Amino acid sequence: QVQLVESGGGLVQAGGSLRLSCAASGGTLSSYTMGWFRQAPGKERAFVAAIAKNDGITNYEDSVKGRFTISRDNAKNTVSLALNRLTPEDTAVYYCAAARIPFAIRTRSAYYYWGQGTQVTVSS
Repeated sequence: QVQLVESGGGLVQAGGSLRLSCAASGGTLSSYTMGWFRQAPGKERAFVAAIAKNDGITNYEDSVKGRFTISRDNAKNTVSLALNRLTPEDTAVYYCAAARIPFAIRTRSAYYYWGQGTQVTVSS
């Protein structure tokens, strides 16, 4: 049973940066495609970014392309999401998730393991 724990969220001004991390126990993250999703108040949980397990190919939601970067550190068994040039529209709870399929898929139902989330709040 893989357990995921996110960290790194917080309050930041518009234009600022944060780095989210997702640490795993009970499994090796290099065996999974890893994704980040976010859920804003009153909205459904939505795809942000993913990195495929074998070839490391990445996939981003259009509004974060060029601002967010997903990466993995297999030695530390962690996945990170660097958030730059943040806007108030990026305010949400951010979740990491693990999928067994080898593609950087955007579909929420493809992800089997989920963390509890970390809050990101961007003030204007």
